[in-house]
Amino acid sequence: MNKLVTIACFILVLVVISACSVFKSANTTVDPSERGDFRLMFYNVENLFDTEDDPEKKDEEFTPEGNKHWTPDRYRKKLSNISKVVTAIGGWEAPDLIGFCEVENLKVLEDLTKYTGLSKMNYGIVHKESPDNRGIDVAILYRKDRVEPIAYKAIPVFLGETGSRPTRDILYFKGVLKRADTIHFFVNHWPSRYGGHLESEPKRIKAAETLRAAVDSILILNSQANIVISGDLNDDPGDKSVSEILKAKAPSQENNDRLYNLSAQYLHPGARGSLKYKGNWNVFDQFIVSNSLLKGHGKLKTTISSSRIFYGLPENEFLLEIDDRYQGLQPNRTYRGRTFHDGYSDHLPVYLDLYKN
Repeated sequence: MNKLVTIACFILVLVVISACSVFKSANTTVDPSERGDFRLMFYNVENLFDTEDDPEKKDEEFTPEGNKHWTPDRYRKKLSNISKVVTAIGGWEAPDLIGFCEVENLKVLEDLTKYTGLSKMNYGIVHKESPDNRGIDVAILYRKDRVEPIAYKAIPVFLGETGSRPTRDILYFKGVLKRADTIHFFVNHWPSRYGGHLESEPKRIKAAETLRAAVDSILILNSQANIVISGDLNDDPGDKSVSEILKAKAPSQENNDRLYNLSAQYLHPGARGSLKYKGNWNVFDQFIVSNSLLKGHGKLKTTISSSRIFYGLPENEFLLEIDDRYQGLQPNRTYRGRTFHDGYSDHLPVYLDLYKN
C-alpha cells in the first residue's frame, strides 16, 4: 500500500512540474538579445495618428481640438514610445522586418523612422492607404541593409455586406533576407469584434478566406515557400476564422494545409495573451508560418519557442501595469478613456526569430 502511495505521489509531482513548466514558458520574459539570424515583429500601436484633421477620414478625435486633445507633444511622445519598444525587441540588433497596424498614414511612419531612435536603422517603408473609415492602415518597415524587397501589394478584403464599413487591406511583401532566402510576409488587421463576437465573425471569416487564397496562390507555385503571417486577427488561434477557414493549426497537430500557428502556445490557462479585455487575456496578435519554415525544409527555419509575446525586458516589464479593476497586470496603454496615460498600446507586440538552416 505504501508503495502505491509513493508511486502516486511521484506521478503527481511530475504532473505539477510539467504544468508549471508550461505556465512558465508562456509567461516568462525572455531576454530579446538572445535572437536568431533574422527577427520579425508585429505591433498594433493603438491609434498612431498625426495631429492634423484629414477631411476624408474620421480622425477628429486625434487633433488638438478633439476629445483626446492630441497635441504635438503627445504625438512626439507616442513616436518615442514606439521607438523604445522596437529597440528593446531588437536586442543587440534592430528587427529586420516590422509589421504595424493602426497607423494613420505615410507621414507618421516617416516621422517614426526619421525623428526617433530608429533614424539610425535605415528602415524602408511599405504602406498603402486602406479604405478604413478612420484611416488606420497596416504597414511594413524593412531594414535596407538586411532585406532586399522584390514586390509588395495591398490585398483588399471585400466583406460583401450591403452598408458594411470597409476594412483594412492585407499587406503582402516579398523580399530576400540577405545571404539566406526569399520570404513572403503578410501583415493583417482583421475586422474588430464591434457589435459582438459572433455577430462580427462573418467579417473575419471573409478576411481569412482572402488570406488563404493568397497563401494558396504562392504554395501552388512553390510548396516549400517561406511564408510568415502576422497581425491582429481579432480572433484567438482556436477560433473558426483562424483554425478552420485559414486552416492554421497548432504545431502539435498534423496539418496537410501547411500553415502552423506558433501563437497557439499562449492559449494555456493562466497564460498572458497579447491584450486584455474585461479581465481576460486574448491572443489576437499572432505569428503563423508555413510548413517548410517549421520543419526546416529549406534555407530558413524556425521553432515554436522562437515566437514570443513581448512584455518588456527581463528586469523591467515596462509594457505592463497593474490592473486596478480586474487584478493582475494589463498592457500599459496611451489613454485610459479620454485621459492621457503616456503608455504604449492596448496590445503587446509579438516577435519571431528565423534561423539559417
